[in-house]
Amino acid sequence: MAEPAFGILLRHLREERKLSLREVAELAEVDHSYIYRLETGEKDSPSEDVIKRLIKVLKPNPREREMLQFLADHAETDPALVQYSLENANVKFEEFESAAGVRFRGRARPDPAILIERIRKLFGEEA
Repeated sequence: MAEPAFGILLRHLREERKLSLREVAELAEVDHSYIYRLETGEKDSPSEDVIKRLIKVLKPNPREREMLQFLADHAETDPALVQYSLENANVKFEEFESAAGVRFRGRARPDPAILIERIRKLFGEEA
């Protein structure tokens, strides 16, 4: 099973804070197995309450917080786009959100870098 978009971001935030699953669970007062299932994609669409608890514990920056909230409601988001956005801090949330909302015919998706570049052109910004 491929790693889900929400799970990629959640794991990134947890590892960035150097916290184990059990530590996050204890601090957020959420079962550690539920957090594991969110990270692996066995569960998706966590409640607003769970998201708030995770945000309080993981202390993401504003862009990552918006991404986490967005991904909780958009499980179909391309995991490669999330990974690219995490690796490239210059990708604004609005660009990420727009790129995540693009629909494609068939299975082929453009590389996230190309997609973000196209979004920036639409927004009238330079890449």
